[in-house]
Amino acid sequence: MINKIEKLFKITAALVIGSVILWSCEPDADQLGSQFFQNGAVGTESSYPVIAYNVDNGDSIRTDAARLQSATLGAFDEPQFGLQKSAYVSQVRLSSYAPDFGTNPVLDSAVLVLKPTYPADSVTTTTVDDYVYPDGAVPAKKVVSTYPVTKYGKTKLNSKTVFNIKVNEVTDFLGANTDQIRSNRSVTTGSLIGSTVFKGDISAVVITKDADNTELYKREPSIRIPLDSTFFQNKIIKKGSSPDLTDAASFIRYFRGIKLSVNENDGYIFSFDPNSVVINLYYKKDKVDGSTTTREAGNFILDLGSSNTHFNQITFDRAGTPSANLVQDTINGAPKLYMQGMGGPGIGLRIPGETIAAVRDLYDTQKIGIISAKLRIYTDVATWNNAYKKPDYFVVKQKGLDTFLDDMRTLAYTGVYNLVKGHDLNANPAYYDIGITQTFKNIIELQNPQTGHFIANVGQYTTDVDGNLLGASYPSLGSQNFNTRTYTPYRVVFVGTEPGNEKSAKLILTYGKK
Repeated sequence: MINKIEKLFKITAALVIGSVILWSCEPDADQLGSQFFQNGAVGTESSYPVIAYNVDNGDSIRTDAARLQSATLGAFDEPQFGLQKSAYVSQVRLSSYAPDFGTNPVLDSAVLVLKPTYPADSVTTTTVDDYVYPDGAVPAKKVVSTYPVTKYGKTKLNSKTVFNIKVNEVTDFLGANTDQIRSNRSVTTGSLIGSTVFKGDISAVVITKDADNTELYKREPSIRIPLDSTFFQNKIIKKGSSPDLTDAASFIRYFRGIKLSVNENDGYIFSFDPNSVVINLYYKKDKVDGSTTTREAGNFILDLGSSNTHFNQITFDRAGTPSANLVQDTINGAPKLYMQGMGGPGIGLRIPGETIAAVRDLYDTQKIGIISAKLRIYTDVATWNNAYKKPDYFVVKQKGLDTFLDDMRTLAYTGVYNLVKGHDLNANPAYYDIGITQTFKNIIELQNPQTGHFIANVGQYTTDVDGNLLGASYPSLGSQNFNTRTYTPYRVVFVGTEPGNEKSAKLILTYGKK
């Protein structure tokens, strides 16, 4: 323990405590500075109980295009949180308007393409050396690389989890792509226009010509869902000269969108890129060369990307589970805490006023210097003893504020600060430390009027290509709004406020004094 505290002295002296003295032209005895850590410094670690309670997010969260850097699909049911099911709804736009499909166009096939997240290093490769490419009967080599998609939940129901993915036409107008949409929005759907059986893997295909190794065909890893050819023949191919296809405003009211969902109510949730979703229309048209008429192949793309209104529709069924009807008791707390991504509940951690008063008294009378302050929470091994991936990060804010914690604003780019540090995440129990040193120092030393009251949810803050926090770049939009909560499916049960339980939520304070 002594070594651990000495290490904290070295790390935080310059970053946290030293920063206070650097900002002051004339440090006095009530301010902490580098001189504090010279000969005679003594380190003490103390823990204090906190009031830990459940936060009801209403099973609702914004899932519109502005928040949906990644989209989710699937269903997962387990005893603590019940069923969480995610569907995807999107408008469709033409890749070009008033399209000319030529003479006598007939659709061969229509395919919707999804690109899920997958681990690139988990690959199974199959090679066919004597493959014959059908277009021209060309001798070739075919290489198929198969990857498991990244999944959260149950991957081996009945030996291997299978989803029946279906595509329905949407009959409601979905609005503008700048609209704010929440995950509990319902839409009316029409006919089933496509489906596939998905067994959890995706494949990339590369076909090369034997003679000179040139590439004849290449397909990236994806889910390919066959769609109703008759529907798209009548809806699109036959309507090339129709006013409905002359501009985007007309088209999104004519063909209002699609909904992707799964039939099943248990399994897993997986992610995909919403901005790369397309529908490929493969058709043939007449090609006249003198007195000879042949059929020429064509491919027309329907775009479901960023210009479209799109969102995740997330539903819950908590009936009969411990997470149903959670009470948000900020006074007494709760013995069990339920945290779930994608709109599920979060947790509150309140440092009691008497604890703040006691620490402030130590600061005033004994001139202590706060070296480290962190909130520690343990997973509840009695209810969450499983192999499901635990969250590796949380988004944390002071209650009532939509800005970053003081720690994030001052220390985010130092390379040594972690807002959340998980310990033993592959074991049960695991625990997490939430670093609030600078925030708590400001409460005590500057008598910051903001209380020690924090809200945490599953997710991470998002960054730009240079690694800078996006919330810092757009503070007027609310720093806390730039995070991955919308599409992070993890969940976990913690020990809350439970007197007598050493794993009860707590504040761990390390301070020094002469």
